[in-house]
Amino acid sequence: QAKLAEGKSMGYARWAKRYNLKEMSKTLIFLQENKIGSIEEMQERIDAATARYHELGDSIKATETRMAEIAVLRTHIVNYARTRPVYDAYRKAGYSKRFLDTHREEITLHKAAKTAFDEAGLKKLPKAKDLSIEYAELLKKKKESYPDYRKARDEMQELMKAQKNVEMFFAEEKSTTEKGQAR
Repeated sequence: QAKLAEGKSMGYARWAKRYNLKEMSKTLIFLQENKIGSIEEMQERIDAATARYHELGDSIKATETRMAEIAVLRTHIVNYARTRPVYDAYRKAGYSKRFLDTHREEITLHKAAKTAFDEAGLKKLPKAKDLSIEYAELLKKKKESYPDYRKARDEMQELMKAQKNVEMFFAEEKSTTEKGQAR
């Protein structure tokens, strides 16, 4: 409609009219197939579809967040185990500066891992195997959730498109009626 107001050609106007009619017929078929009889019912379905879409999205994001936490924790556990002998030797050397200079990277990694464990509030380190199992379960859950997420997204978009088309149709009908009454 905005393009017609800009003064597009008659050919464009004919194409736009035909396109709008096709879209409206698709919308009516969609509404009949889904047994939607009123605008209120459509709004309820849109609200439900949107809520489901956001719920699934939040669930997937929470899963991804936990997976990232596990990956970081696993890295720190590996670094801690790998650098522990060097750190023990550093402690036995009386925290010698010379020893620190030669093994700075390992000692820094060890301290960073210890700090991460303290921040996480871990008293006992989880086993890497347990973390791997939890990570695999989360990955499986995420992969199973994605098809439902896509389906919910598509359903929400279809309903919103139908709502927009219905609103546009009623707006056009109203303006046509007003023009007819003005004559």
